[in-house]
Amino acid sequence: MEQHLYSVEDVAELLGLHVKTVRSYVRDGRLRATRIGKQYRIARSDLEEFTGQPASVPLREAVRRQRHVEVSSIVQVDAIDPATMTRLANLVGPAVSHSWAGPPGLRVQLRYDEERASLKIVILGAVDDTVELLRIIDAMLADRP
Repeated sequence: MEQHLYSVEDVAELLGLHVKTVRSYVRDGRLRATRIGKQYRIARSDLEEFTGQPASVPLREAVRRQRHVEVSSIVQVDAIDPATMTRLANLVGPAVSHSWAGPPGLRVQLRYDEERASLKIVILGAVDDTVELLRIIDAMLADRP
């Protein structure tokens, strides 16, 4: 039978306590723990005995189990004049802050090299949001020579 061990941080998160409070409980002997290296680990059974309730999975562990898909894209635009680059930047900014870009939202960086007339757009975010932004960029650049 596998015994789940909680860190002091996990127990603090589960009980809504400060980490220092949990460490104090361990040092005082009110909460049984095992020292592994320089850290304490609390067995599920010891936590249940301490609280008098069944222990649940730490929130951090539950969040880790949720699937998150993110895409990173680099758009290279050559032969782009400063005026077109400015219009594109002014278009991308509001599109990124628009409500469809939900958590964690899109992160976009633009780098323009005026000497080479070259623009790089770096996009990080959810797949659907990135696709939508790429469509906006494509539509805007399709109208330009």
